[in-house]
Amino acid sequence: MTDHGAPLPATPRGPLPPPGPPPSTGPTTTLAVRPAETPLGRFWEGYRTPATATQLVGIAVVGLAAAVLVVGHRPGLGVAVVGAAAWAPAVPALVRRRAVVDLLLALVSVALLATVALRDAGWLVALCAVVAAACGAVAATSARSTGSILLSGATWAAGLVRALPWVTRTLAYATGSRRRQALVALRSVAITAGLLLVFGLLFASADRVFASYLPRLSAELLPGQVVVGVMVAALTAALAHLAAAPPAWSELRPGPGRPARPGEWLLPVVALDVLVLGFVLVQVGALVGGHDYVRATAGLGYAEYAREGFAQLVVATALTLAVVGVAARHAPRGTTRDGVVSRVALGVLCVATLGVVASALRRMDLYMEAFGLTRLRLLVVVVEVVLAAVLVLVMVAGLRRGAEGGPFRAAWLPRAVVVTVAAGMLGLAAVNPDALILRHNTTADLEVALDTDYLRGLSADAVPAADGLDEPLRSCVLDVIAHDLPTGVGDWNLSRVLAADVLEAGAPVAADWETCGYGR
Repeated sequence: MTDHGAPLPATPRGPLPPPGPPPSTGPTTTLAVRPAETPLGRFWEGYRTPATATQLVGIAVVGLAAAVLVVGHRPGLGVAVVGAAAWAPAVPALVRRRAVVDLLLALVSVALLATVALRDAGWLVALCAVVAAACGAVAATSARSTGSILLSGATWAAGLVRALPWVTRTLAYATGSRRRQALVALRSVAITAGLLLVFGLLFASADRVFASYLPRLSAELLPGQVVVGVMVAALTAALAHLAAAPPAWSELRPGPGRPARPGEWLLPVVALDVLVLGFVLVQVGALVGGHDYVRATAGLGYAEYAREGFAQLVVATALTLAVVGVAARHAPRGTTRDGVVSRVALGVLCVATLGVVASALRRMDLYMEAFGLTRLRLLVVVVEVVLAAVLVLVMVAGLRRGAEGGPFRAAWLPRAVVVTVAAGMLGLAAVNPDALILRHNTTADLEVALDTDYLRGLSADAVPAADGLDEPLRSCVLDVIAHDLPTGVGDWNLSRVLAADVLEAGAPVAADWETCGYGR
C-alpha cells in the first residue's frame, strides 16, 4: 500500500554533478609520466607518421644527384644545386604550417650555399656554408627562442636519427601492403636506368663535347659516391621529417628572471653608462684632434693608435649585448616608473655602445689606409657591423616593452639576429672580398710597401681586378693566382669561368722571376 500522506521526493533538474573521487583504500601513489607525454617522447613518436611516396622519391633523387654532382668535382654548381634540392621534400610541409619565417630562413640558407658557385675564395665559401647550415638548422627545427636556436644543431642531429626509422617504416609498409605496386615501380626505375646507361655510353663515345657534360663513372669514385649519396639522402630526409613534425621545444624559453631591487640593479648599469660615455667622448677628442693630438697624448702614431684597441672594442661590444640581456631579464618591473628607468638606463648603454662601434670602425679604417686591407681585417669589420645591427634590434625590442613595467617581449628577436648574421655574410660575399682587397691595396697610399706575396695568394675572384694592373705587377700577380677552368657541370664556378675568359682575352702573362721576387 502506498502512503498518500507522505510527500514525493523532488525531481532533480539540470545536469547531474560529476561523481566524487573514489574512497581512499590505502596510501596515495604517484603515477609515472609516460615517455610519450614528455616533449622528448613526443618528438621520438613523430617517426610513426608515414612519409609520402613523393617525399621518398625526392629524397632518393637528391641523394643520387649528390653522388653524381659532388664527388669527384671541385666545389661549385653541383654543391649549390644539391643544397637547394635538399629542401624540396620539406617545403610542402612548411607551406602547410604557414611557417613564413622558416621558409625565409630556408631561402637564406640556399642563397648562402649558392656562393660556392659564384665565388672561388675558399675561406669565404667555408664561412657562408657554416652560416647556411646554422640557418638551415633553425628553419628545419622551427626554433623561435634563444634556447631552441642554440639547440637547433643538436635537434637537427636528433632529427637525423629519427628520420631513419621514419623512412624504413614507410618502406616496410609499402612493400608489405603494396608489394605489387612497389615491384612495378622498381622495375620501371631499373629499365629507365638501363636505357639511360646504354644510350648515354653510345652518345658519349660519339661526341667528346657531349661526354664532358655527363657524370664520370669510375670504380675509384664509386665508394665515395655511395657514402655521399646516402649521407645527403639522410640529411634530406631529416629536413623533410623535421618540417612535418617539428620538436615541441621550438618555443623553449626560460622563465621570467627574479626582478632585482632598483638599487642593486641600477647602480652597475648607470656606472657602466658613465664609463662607456666617457670612453666615447675621448674618442671624439682623438678624431677631432687628429694625428698631433694622438701623438701628444698617447705617444703613438695614428695607425698604431688605431690598431692598438680594435680587438678590445669588438669584445666590449659583444659583452655589452650580454650585459643588456641579463639586465633586461632582471630589471625591476613593479611600476610604470620602473619600466621607464629600465628603458632609459639600458637605452643609454646601447646608444653609447653604438659610439664604441663607430670608434672601432674608424680605427680600422685608419689602420687599413696605412697598412692595407686583408681578409681578416675585412671580416672583423663585418662582425662589428653585425654587432651594431644587433644592438639596434635590441633597442627596438626595448621600445616595445610591455605596458605597466611588464617584462620585455621580443619573440621575434632571436630569429631576427640569425637573419642579421646571414645578411652580413651575404653582404660580404656580394662585395667580392678578394677583388676588393686587391683594388684597395694597389690604389691606396700605403705607409708600407705593397705585399705582392699576399696578392698572389688571392683566389680567382681577384683575376678581373688584377688584369687592370700595370705591368710588371699584373703578370707577377696573375702568374700565381689559381684560375683553373671548370671541367664539368658539377664544378662550374662563375669566378673561375670569368677568370679564364679574362686571361684568354687579355695580354699574355709574362712574369719574370727577378722582377717579381719569387722566393724572397
